[in-house]
Amino acid sequence: MPFQPEKVGMNLLKETMRILRAYRIAPKKRLGQNFLVDYDVLKRMVSYAELSPEDTVLEVGAGLGFLTEILAEECGRVLAVEVDPRLVKILKRRLSNRRNLSILKGDILKMEVPPFNKVVSTPPYSISSPLLFWLLDKKFERAVLMFQKEFAERLVAPVNSKEYSRLTVTVYYKAKVKILDYVPRDRFWPAPEVDSLIIELAPRKEPPFKVEDENFFFNVVSEVSLHAEEQKA
Repeated sequence: MPFQPEKVGMNLLKETMRILRAYRIAPKKRLGQNFLVDYDVLKRMVSYAELSPEDTVLEVGAGLGFLTEILAEECGRVLAVEVDPRLVKILKRRLSNRRNLSILKGDILKMEVPPFNKVVSTPPYSISSPLLFWLLDKKFERAVLMFQKEFAERLVAPVNSKEYSRLTVTVYYKAKVKILDYVPRDRFWPAPEVDSLIIELAPRKEPPFKVEDENFFFNVVSEVSLHAEEQKA
């Protein structure tokens, strides 16, 4: 049965439990399966993306499809990626009526996906860093992403702060980052051990400073960051 947000409202927890019971499955901790069960937060994420019928949106970690369905209402096409075959089965059954939805089974870090211009996603926190580097090598206009609070804060960390790292430098060089919203851990089920932040990631048209050899630059950044971490240890 398709998700009907106007009827479910804030009861996404009940809907999540109903679906999981119906399919006799439980969340897998190793896959970082903490389902966002606050409909208002999902709507805010979609609103931040400023979607139009011309947009093709990538969603990583589609889960049970709550965010997926809202996206499908607001944009021209949704590319929903999910690595868990159990959830892929649920997505295909529940959202079979969505003609503008492509459900892609696999690991986003190891697969090719069709072109997209926006990203709206609550990805598993275990792949936050590799996913971010993967995205920064793609062409897109804007991404609205939910990350663990501590990880998101590293993206905007000031120079000389303890959070400042290779990740901070790399992201700053390639994109502009803005923190948009705070999401407490009790908005998920099962509740994770951390709070979350919603961020906006917008690729830069031009780097903020000139680098003659980017590969050499990033290698140096990696070496310096590694040395700094060893000093802290």
